[in-house]
Amino acid sequence: MANLKELTHREDRLAGGHRLCAGCGASIAVRQVLLGAGEDPVVVGCATGCLEVSTTIYPYTSWRTPFIHNAFENSSATISGVEAAFNGLKRAGKIDPDKKVRFVAFGGDGGTYDIGLQALSGAMERGHDMVYVCYDNGAYMNTGIQRSSATPKGAWATTAEVGVAQAGKKQRRKDLTAIIAAHNVPYVAQASVSHWKDLTSKAEKAFNTPGAAFINVFAPCPRGWRTPSSATIEIAKLAVQTGYWPLYEVEDGVWRQTVKVMNRKPIEEFLKPQGRFKHLFAPGNEALLAEIQGDVDRAWDSLMARCVTE
Repeated sequence: MANLKELTHREDRLAGGHRLCAGCGASIAVRQVLLGAGEDPVVVGCATGCLEVSTTIYPYTSWRTPFIHNAFENSSATISGVEAAFNGLKRAGKIDPDKKVRFVAFGGDGGTYDIGLQALSGAMERGHDMVYVCYDNGAYMNTGIQRSSATPKGAWATTAEVGVAQAGKKQRRKDLTAIIAAHNVPYVAQASVSHWKDLTSKAEKAFNTPGAAFINVFAPCPRGWRTPSSATIEIAKLAVQTGYWPLYEVEDGVWRQTVKVMNRKPIEEFLKPQGRFKHLFAPGNEALLAEIQGDVDRAWDSLMARCVTE
């Protein structure tokens, strides 16, 4: 893994001046992931979402790479097709067989957990030599903060309102990282923008792994989470420290925790700074808070049982 000094000399493949919100976790995730691609050319695909609409406003682009915008549901299908075409041209003798190009697809949780899941599953199962990166901000932020299957239990969203009938989203979030790990692809990881070295190391490993790789990146959204723009990294750290978003990788079927959390903080420390959870701290919601803590504890214990001891 390149050290910090080396990383600072690598080309920034996402230029500044884009229209993403101040404090947006998606742009942080993209920059850290692309640092892991090294010096090789990179082809980027991006599903419709905040990242795409804010970085490619015609006639401008923030991308210093070949960039393909595709529909909400098919970022992984598009990039897997480009990778297959590239290899076909090599076999036909039209491209130097030693030429190396990296292929990466980006999508938000709406375009990954939900709308794009079948295309992602197909690309992973076929084993294309590509990396898929989900920037998980926990809702359909670009279209109005509607809940997705990545939205946490108890969170407010415009389609999971707070009132007499319910206190935010009723269901637990989908564990997409484990779902992709069940595809038995060579490399799967869960990372956070708060831990740059862990994320960049995982990205480098994903790009250098032959075959399909997947990284799920925790990427806070100040607008949708009702948090200050300056709090993005601190809230992402709290997600890791409370065990809500553990950092781990699954390499050739071996599960390994990559950032140890010896004494987990209560989940309230992650929830309380976020306006989307403020109703949970009103009188009468104590049982729901305890339920959320119980969900986190069970998921943590299950993950620790899977991870090897080092």
